[in-house]
Amino acid sequence: MGEVILVADDEPLNQGLACKVLRANGFTCVVAADGEQALAEARAHRPALILMDLAMPRMDGWTATRLLRADAELVGIPVLAVTAHAMVGDRERALAAGCDAYLAKPYRPAELMAQVNALLRAT
Repeated sequence: MGEVILVADDEPLNQGLACKVLRANGFTCVVAADGEQALAEARAHRPALILMDLAMPRMDGWTATRLLRADAELVGIPVLAVTAHAMVGDRERALAAGCDAYLAKPYRPAELMAQVNALLRAT
């Protein structure tokens, strides 16, 4: 399998959809259901990229991204905010929290892969 991508999302349906698209494009998928688990999985697997839902229980994606950016070992992992937060200003807020890019749900598989490929090329 290819590079590891961490999918941090509390909805199993969203996890499954993202992983299906990623696996079909040669990636290995690791999942986390909240921000705390996302940090633990990032430390364990050192993914090439993290798809970060922003609204998760226990620890949201905003906080998890800020903590990733403060961790010397994880700071270089690109983070794609993949969220239903699509209100005015949410994209800017996600980028300010440390996300490298933003994709609103629902998305088309081609949109996801375009963002993933662009972020991986940039690293």
